[in-house]
Amino acid sequence: MSEPPVGRAPEPSDEDPQLPPAIEQMLSSLTGGMPLPPELRQMITESGLASMDPAMLGAMMQQVQSLFAGGGDDDAPVNQEAATNLARNVCASQGDPSPSTRGQSQAEQSVRVAELWLDAATELPSHAPRGEAWSRAAWIEASMPLWCDVVGPIARGVGDAVSTAVGGQLEQLGGVEIPGMGMLPEGAMDQVQPMLRRLHGGLFSMQLGQGVGTLAGELLTGCEMGLPVVDDRVVVLLPTSVKEFATGLGVDEPAVWLYLAVRETARARLFATHRWIAEDLMAAVRDYAGDITIDTERIESAVASIDPSDPAAVQAALQDQLFAIDPSPAQKRALQRLETSLALVEGWVDVVAGRACADHLPAAQALAEAIRRRRATGGPAEKTFGALVGLELRPRRLRDAANLFAALEAAGGSALRDAAWEHPDLAPGAADLDDPLAYVERRTSGAVDALDAELDALLRGETGTP
Repeated sequence: MSEPPVGRAPEPSDEDPQLPPAIEQMLSSLTGGMPLPPELRQMITESGLASMDPAMLGAMMQQVQSLFAGGGDDDAPVNQEAATNLARNVCASQGDPSPSTRGQSQAEQSVRVAELWLDAATELPSHAPRGEAWSRAAWIEASMPLWCDVVGPIARGVGDAVSTAVGGQLEQLGGVEIPGMGMLPEGAMDQVQPMLRRLHGGLFSMQLGQGVGTLAGELLTGCEMGLPVVDDRVVVLLPTSVKEFATGLGVDEPAVWLYLAVRETARARLFATHRWIAEDLMAAVRDYAGDITIDTERIESAVASIDPSDPAAVQAALQDQLFAIDPSPAQKRALQRLETSLALVEGWVDVVAGRACADHLPAAQALAEAIRRRRATGGPAEKTFGALVGLELRPRRLRDAANLFAALEAAGGSALRDAAWEHPDLAPGAADLDDPLAYVERRTSGAVDALDAELDALLRGETGTP
């Protein structure tokens, strides 16, 4: 008898139970087209899947395949398309209407007013951003590539560790009879390894989609979490979330729109004027993700304890062990750097927004307090990334940062306050948050003037040495 072509499963024999086409197709995609072991066919048949309603089974298989079959790149650790679709579904289940014409007009007008107010409150120039009202789904589409980039190294690292651990267990079990599965053949890992990698990628994609969908449902503006996930040429407001936030505040909704527009427009000015700030923030996030270390011993221990005949035990191990991540020393340093940078950005935004709204918006203080309460309870970004990768995006030292910029403003007006961002070497750091007055003193002393001159010379290609 001739061998079947590579990449195609052989026709089942009389002793090899035939599976429904939907299941056969899905498993074939997961295994890279390799033949299914008769024992696996028998187990699926005995589980009752073969007798399910064809329409229900087909719908289920379509969802599973979208997660596990890869999004066009079999080597990608995260299925971006599947994560995006799941995130959109999460938002749709909560209600995600498209912005109305009135909502679009409100966003445009609020940003135009915010620009005028900011012109008088900051030295940073306007880059004439467009005010836009987005649905939550639109924000998901725009930001998902960045999230996949961030979590990709973590997904790949954990996936490789799981595959290696499970592979070792399967090789040890080769030729051994497993309850409910029958005889596990020698070299089983060669057949199931592609399935394991896609399975883990699918699980991580599901986790990412759920997290980003939840995040999108809570955000008020495009870059509220402090990361530059939206082009700084647009200022994005999410009308559905803005309306929900305004409810119960005792403040007219147009005032809420204006205050949020001022904050988001100020943040866009900062990112657009000093590109290094956005680059530094994302570098800290990527450093955190890139330095991920996987506890392979813990994974191997979890896998070794799994009873293959107990689905509940398998699920518990996946949830409790395989996604658990302990930050390494390098990750802790990256996290501290990120928290400091986020605090400084948001502290500056707090001060500038307060100055911009002071003479125009009587409810500004009440709205600022509402934002502070929102942060204190743990923002949406913190919840999302804490669950995904153990990364907490909380500007823990926000009050210290705001005090620092307020002190700079008191000492030298908006010019001194905004000049803190002119160069990474001059920007405040974690130590300066401990003693903001010392930083102000340095910035107003001759020593800083000398440093500024030296930096200018370096930028011109000059040196102070003969």
